Amino acid sequence: MAASGRGLRRAMRASPCPAWRRAHWEAKGRLQPEYDAVVIGAGHNGLVAAAYLQRLGVNTAVFERRHVIGGAAVTEEIIPGFKFSRASYLLSLLRPQIYTELELKEHGLRLHLRNPYSFTPMLEEGTGSKVPRSLLLGTNMVENQKQIAQFSQKDAQAFPKYEVFMNRLALAVDPLLDAAPVDVEAFWRGSLLQRLKSLSTLTPLLQAGRILGVRLPQYYQVLTAPITKVLNQWFESEPLKATLATDAVIGAMISPHTPGSGYVLLHHVMGGLEGIQGAWGYVEGGMGALSVAIASSATAHGASIFTEKTVAKVQVSSGGRVQGVVLQDGSEVRSKVVLSNASPQITFLKLTPQEWLPKEFVERISQLDTQSPVTKINVAVDRLPDFLAAPNVARGQPLPHHQCSIHLNCEDTTLLHQAFKDAMDGWPSHRPMIELCIPSSLDPTLAPPGCHVISIFTQYTPYTLAGGKVWDEQARNTYADKVFDCIEGYAPGFKSSVLGRDILVPPDLERIFGLPGGNIFHCAMGLDQLYFSRPVPLHSGYRCPLQGLYLCGSGAHPGGGVMGAAGRNAAHVVFGDLKSM
Repeated sequence: MAASGRGLRRAMRASPCPAWRRAHWEAKGRLQPEYDAVVIGAGHNGLVAAAYLQRLGVNTAVFERRHVIGGAAVTEEIIPGFKFSRASYLLSLLRPQIYTELELKEHGLRLHLRNPYSFTPMLEEGTGSKVPRSLLLGTNMVENQKQIAQFSQKDAQAFPKYEVFMNRLALAVDPLLDAAPVDVEAFWRGSLLQRLKSLSTLTPLLQAGRILGVRLPQYYQVLTAPITKVLNQWFESEPLKATLATDAVIGAMISPHTPGSGYVLLHHVMGGLEGIQGAWGYVEGGMGALSVAIASSATAHGASIFTEKTVAKVQVSSGGRVQGVVLQDGSEVRSKVVLSNASPQITFLKLTPQEWLPKEFVERISQLDTQSPVTKINVAVDRLPDFLAAPNVARGQPLPHHQCSIHLNCEDTTLLHQAFKDAMDGWPSHRPMIELCIPSSLDPTLAPPGCHVISIFTQYTPYTLAGGKVWDEQARNTYADKVFDCIEGYAPGFKSSVLGRDILVPPDLERIFGLPGGNIFHCAMGLDQLYFSRPVPLHSGYRCPLQGLYLCGSGAHPGGGVMGAAGRNAAHVVFGDLKSM
């Protein structure tokens, strides 16, 4: 991290202990020698699983290796006075049932919905005194059409139909998120009772098919084709296509020209907040406040959550069943079941004794695609960015576009593809794809008065640089400087506003948050690693080859993002298995 002392004195003001920081001391309990269930990792999915199990009467303990709960959904005060959502930074995908069933509002969760939600400024030379164009999108369709019409009247007319088309697909996929995948093994080879039980897992698939109806082949193309092919069938203007395409590649080492990139787009548009489909927002106090609310719900019903307690291995009985965990300090904690919120790679290749896992299974886990293009840069600034395409007002108050996801170097899909190609050659993108968010524009609790926190989500950066070089401080800062130069082109004066920065390249995301390869989804969200095949074929869902061990994180169905579905689904599977023991 690089930080300057200029302006930090006014940032270091005293404040009451906020919700995100209370996680260090409120969540702890007295360590017992035995629990019904142990959860490895206090990421949001692990906390969700613990909260549901405890409500169902399953005595549950969660062990987290870091000093703070939340996994990637965490708030950290890296620079004094500035509170950052250090990894994940936006909320939309969290399942609506989790809000209500875990009573998260009662446990302190507060949201700031964004409208408008997307801003793409142009770099246009030769316009003289004319303000460069920009594309601002929100929930008002009439206003959206006016914005799009700057670039294409045809696209302005097509956009409402596109939204209806994509919303229908999101509606069809929705039931699949809240249930385990079809148990193909049980369906074909299980006992009669197992076969009958597995029939119920077909219901979400049948619901999806009924919603899509005769247009199923068109929707199939969205899931399997390159997003450029899909968008070219709807639109002609590059600023609109590139803006939409960012959701198809974000967090993924893929190009808009990569087959299957359409599903990643769907994954990012199928959420919603407070009944508004597709809405995204900021959590008051940062993403860590969401994790604290989930933890509060869990501990209110008796769950125990321990920080700075690293699980060293999963214990297995001589009969081949999980019987608990061993902590790094040598403590043994017995349990009937163990749920791992860690990645599949950490769970099965590091924590589980290999002799209890099938060799083919271990090989498949070791071959998972975990490539990540992401470098996250958290920045403290002493004023809002002043964009040429949307100049600031006199006293520097936030304008509507400041609350948006601000897309830079996104005027054309060819720019995104070239950025991808750079990384595939082992180089950080010459013109990185940048998604810039300013949560303090809606949540003033995150920064001192007049100052702001900025999340800069960038790609593409390879895990290992060309020639086998590793990321050192010089490489980190060189790349961050390149990103800042790009931002400066859209918002002159940005660089002089910077008080400090925190640069997280893929190896940093892996080391700090346990994300394999820096992959924010634990493993890639390609169709070959989804549903039946997440994490691997014949072992989808939450149960593992080792009896009593379950996967409950983003490496399980339905995948990554701050969704909570994997934790909720896994908890219900575990509870059903415990009842039948």
